[in-house]
Amino acid sequence: MKRILSNVNTFSRRRQSLHIANLRPLTLTNHTRTLPIPITHNLHTISSKQNATATATPQDVGPSSSNPQMAFPCLDALETRTSNLLNNSTPVKKFSSGSGPEPSYTSGPHQTFHSPTPLHLDWGGTLPTYTIAYETWGSLNPTASNAILLHTGLSASSHAHSTPSNPSVGWWEKFIGPGKALDTNKYFVICTNVIGGCYGSTGPSSIDPSSNINSSGGGKGEPYATKFPIVTLEDMVRAQFTLLDHLGIQKLFASVGSSMGGMQSLAAGVLYPERVGRVVSISGCARSHPYSIAMRFVQRQVLMSDPNWSRGHYYSSIPPHIGMKLAREIATVTYRSGPEWEQRFSRLRADPTKPPALCPDFKIETYLDHAGEKWCLEYDANSLLYISKAMDLFDLSEGVQKDARVRREAYALRRGEGVSEEEGGQCTLTLPDEAYEEQEEVQSQEQVTSSSSSHRQPPRDLISGLSPLKDHKVLVIGVASDILFPAWQQREIVDALREAGNSKITHVELGEDVSLFGHDTFLLDTVNVGGVVGEFLKE
Repeated sequence: MKRILSNVNTFSRRRQSLHIANLRPLTLTNHTRTLPIPITHNLHTISSKQNATATATPQDVGPSSSNPQMAFPCLDALETRTSNLLNNSTPVKKFSSGSGPEPSYTSGPHQTFHSPTPLHLDWGGTLPTYTIAYETWGSLNPTASNAILLHTGLSASSHAHSTPSNPSVGWWEKFIGPGKALDTNKYFVICTNVIGGCYGSTGPSSIDPSSNINSSGGGKGEPYATKFPIVTLEDMVRAQFTLLDHLGIQKLFASVGSSMGGMQSLAAGVLYPERVGRVVSISGCARSHPYSIAMRFVQRQVLMSDPNWSRGHYYSSIPPHIGMKLAREIATVTYRSGPEWEQRFSRLRADPTKPPALCPDFKIETYLDHAGEKWCLEYDANSLLYISKAMDLFDLSEGVQKDARVRREAYALRRGEGVSEEEGGQCTLTLPDEAYEEQEEVQSQEQVTSSSSSHRQPPRDLISGLSPLKDHKVLVIGVASDILFPAWQQREIVDALREAGNSKITHVELGEDVSLFGHDTFLLDTVNVGGVVGEFLKE
């Protein structure tokens, strides 16, 4: 079943326009931030919102000029933050989790599961032990049959909804609770921070248990940093299922996720078809496509080009806040849509009474600047690198999954035979000898149209890869205005599942007259996303 939602009265274009018009750049409030992982350096030592108060002091530019020296308050703010970080002179601040639609990065009280059993990974490497941070809502029934595993986006914590011990607003606050999409009167909802993250689960900022421990066992050790192994979304899912084992949950009522979580939700069903009842994938995909890979690659390149990144070893020094800010600005461009920004910002300047400037000037520029500012010290840079790479590597095609299984099993065997990490899997990646050249042959318009068609047949390998879900009820939601996970990717999931023999698919695509919020629709639209999810779970 496919539903194209268009001209929905409950979320009309006029109402949406009013809602968009009321959105404003996010405001800041002070909080105390508690880091969930013991590290040698406070990752996020100051608030970075200094643009509004920064002033530029004209420098001595030599001979007099017919024009005054331009001021750069945006650069002054970055330099001031670097100086404050160096001197550790500015107190910790936390942005309000309720200040806008972006996910909450709160890292307050949560539960933890510690696994003493090694986790062998798809690309070699291992985590000798690992910890998963998680939170729950609702009650597990006596038969443990009402559990829903909620998967997060790239940078969200386990805090999807407020709890008595952590009343901060969660990143899916309006979707969880009595009578809501994930009805806590019926379901036991579990949300974890993924492996590779920095909000309580084992990641690059966690202490490497094999590092710097003296003979008496009294050393504190050092963070993994970039000695952390490459992880995949499937590795994250396998770790989650060890948590389910710990909780005594043999089979999930449903696996639910949006964005990266939508990818994980599909992976959970593919890897553990007998342990998952239903699958919900919102604005996700079955394999990452070149555009999204390219956007994440550029973010990583910008971040790694920040000298303070220091090849990942910055935990006892200044974090790469400038690279993080720029990476987030790039990401924010992909989270919304051009039509929404046209309605929301148009070509308005922040202060039309002042002459143009090279620092944030247009309102859209101030929005992007603030998105980077409020996030650059809120998240671990290495976690961003590792998790975004895991998204790039995602592909549920059968051949890819088989290759990963072979590598993982071979690596586990070598480790069992006593082969060390260094002997078993050093990185041998090198840059190409020659730069990539554009192809001389130009495709005809007919070929271009055919190759980019949203109705092209999914590859046989992908159909085979999704075949473990052929008997499952699956809900796939896409958004026409989403440029990061375009709607054709959700159609590809649906087509592949149908080709695999699944006749229990519900496909909903939100048209641009329903939502112009692009990829962020899954965070905002409680009616057309939350409502559809709630009805699907009731069926």
